[in-house]
Amino acid sequence: MQALYHAIYKNFIRDNRYMYLVNGLKTTLIIALVAALLGLIIGIIMALGKTSKNRVFNFLASFYVEIIRGTPTVVQLMIIYYIIFGSTSVSKIVIAIVAFGINSGGYVAEIIRAGIQAVDKGQMEAARSLGMPYGMAMRYVVMPQAFRNVLPALVNEFITLLKETSVSGFIALDDLTKGADIIRSITFDPYTPLLTVALIYLVLTNLISYAFGKLERRLRISEQ
Repeated sequence: MQALYHAIYKNFIRDNRYMYLVNGLKTTLIIALVAALLGLIIGIIMALGKTSKNRVFNFLASFYVEIIRGTPTVVQLMIIYYIIFGSTSVSKIVIAIVAFGINSGGYVAEIIRAGIQAVDKGQMEAARSLGMPYGMAMRYVVMPQAFRNVLPALVNEFITLLKETSVSGFIALDDLTKGADIIRSITFDPYTPLLTVALIYLVLTNLISYAFGKLERRLRISEQ
């Protein structure tokens, strides 16, 4: 017990080192939340492109998804940081949001595309027969059903995105994982800070799963 207290004091309490984790957690949450929103917007557009009969739109959306899914997240992050924004003064947080949002968009596109294709074709035909234009039928009839179908998959994608932000340290961004690494470099104790960060991620992902689980149950009840 005394050894545990000593480890906690040395790694977190002395010199207020816990602030590395607090500030890192704020950065991680900002990146994950905004990137998830950006990824959702991109994903919807790309999903519509992949289900579109317009050959150019379909090709561009398919090409985008293949590039994103076929290259590592870290490589994408470094390309966007060093090549695309290399000669600019754009904030590292903004760069990380853009990089992770673009990455997430490729996976969200496939999730939503699957959700759209899972909706019975008769739904679209019925909406069109009532005089709805294609865009309106997609927006008010098909997409709401598609989102309900893929909500669990979207939650899993957000959890994956949250964990993937841990590579932000590759562009010298002080996220949660980087905060633990800074503490480790000061105290030379790899166990306490890294295991603490692992626990924080575990708690976050479980809270997200719990919250969306309740939302999914409410949606199911409202359908009955």
